[in-house]
Amino acid sequence: MRRETLCILSAALAVSLSACAGVGDGKGEGSGSITTTAAVEPVEAKVNKSELSHEKHGYGQGVQFDSENRPQGALDLNAACGKLGAKAINEDTDKITLTFDQGYENGFTMQILDTLKEKNVKATFFLVQDYAERNPEIVKRMIEDGHTVANHSVHHYSMPDLDEEQCRSEIMDFHEYMKSNFGVEMTEFRPPMGEYSDFSLAVTKDCGYETVLWSFAYADWDVNAQPDPKAALEKLTNAAHPGAIYLLHSVSQTNANVMGDMIDAIRARGFEFE
Repeated sequence: MRRETLCILSAALAVSLSACAGVGDGKGEGSGSITTTAAVEPVEAKVNKSELSHEKHGYGQGVQFDSENRPQGALDLNAACGKLGAKAINEDTDKITLTFDQGYENGFTMQILDTLKEKNVKATFFLVQDYAERNPEIVKRMIEDGHTVANHSVHHYSMPDLDEEQCRSEIMDFHEYMKSNFGVEMTEFRPPMGEYSDFSLAVTKDCGYETVLWSFAYADWDVNAQPDPKAALEKLTNAAHPGAIYLLHSVSQTNANVMGDMIDAIRARGFEFE
């Protein structure tokens, strides 16, 4: 199926659905104030999820680019899946967003946080629940420094492989954990492995979340095969484009070591960060 046809919903599908269990009901709320770390656009219309496809799609930004160096795959995802609350690039700003997937800790996150603070850059950290449970001080530092803490699921399962209740649980169980333990109500979700279906996107949106993919990623996750710092810096800098969403991994020593130079080099090209 062509990507342009994915997620296109007919008006006939618009029906009323119950809100995702647990949203706004105060369950698990701690005694402290609740902080919303990012805004989600209002849900314009809900859909009959039973009519939507469960076909699994693995997202990638591709290798074709427009005149502004924006990946065509990211633009296509926005056009095809925007109605289901998903995006892979920001089209309402020229600023660049740095995002980090936090599956486990490898000792470099604090260095990255120090660099971001030094350079006055805010980032989004997509956490798996186990990461938050094992690294509460790092998570507190992210929040205190003004970064967005976001949802990468409880168990890092492929969302299209799950039924509706399992999808909701993967999102909302972690949502309630963060709300109760850190006073944060998360609003952005990144599906594990970048895998999604029309159905899983609709469930995510029904839970009050925006699905955030990416417009740049590279092979930085293998701790035993780290990219060469010089080559990585060149790749990271050359990929800059208006509204970019960078997907990086904090387990990467290369990322930690080149982060400051990367920010400086991208700014030298006339871009700024969120």
